[in-house]
Amino acid sequence: MSTPAEQNAAIWQSSEMAETWVAEAELRQRNHAAQWRFMAELLPFGEQDAVTVLDLGAGAGDLARAILRAHPRSTAILADFSAGMLALGEAEMAPFEGRYRYVELDMSAARWPEAIPAAVDAVVSSQCVHHLADERKKGLFAEIFGRLAPGSWYLNYDPVRTDDPVVAALWERAAARDDSQAPHRREHRTPHDQARWENHLRHIAPLEPQLAMLRAAGFDGVDVYWRRLDYVIFGGRRPTAGG
Repeated sequence: MSTPAEQNAAIWQSSEMAETWVAEAELRQRNHAAQWRFMAELLPFGEQDAVTVLDLGAGAGDLARAILRAHPRSTAILADFSAGMLALGEAEMAPFEGRYRYVELDMSAARWPEAIPAAVDAVVSSQCVHHLADERKKGLFAEIFGRLAPGSWYLNYDPVRTDDPVVAALWERAAARDDSQAPHRREHRTPHDQARWENHLRHIAPLEPQLAMLRAAGFDGVDVYWRRLDYVIFGGRRPTAGG
């Protein structure tokens, strides 16, 4: 029987996942583009700052493109382990030729390739960390801290879980009003869609323990910088030498 990590890898490396990603492009932009732009605005860079941003679980580069647009002299390293997503990304990132590169990275393993610099000016992630078990989230946050230059930020956009059934019911009702087709899609999932949904839910964690993980890793400025229902942008800064 395959492990959850193996199931996650199989889903994201499948040809069906790449096809689904293309089919959902319009929905993804409607639901998340504003948050990606806001993450880019949160990064404390000036227009003339030549900075390097590492995008973990970058997929086809939606978040990276928002950052590259907002910061004209920035460059991006897009880390992912899905061959299909990398191929999609190369096409989507074409307008930013010379300002980005892809590297292969499996976030479920604590092995970072030499192609990722020892220090970067920011790390970001979007809708991927929630696929990791809590112990691996904790390890990843510590690894991110180690790769940040002093004074640099990590920002993560992800769903979180509530253990309060009253809150969970409200979240579901509000989400259904935002997306009238959600109930229909939920009732007509293909086997691939169902496996993807179960994989999506498996390791979603409450917010507060994840903030505690960031603090334990050494981050300061740990906070929630945006929230709507179960989706949040949270992060923190690697302190400067002077604190």
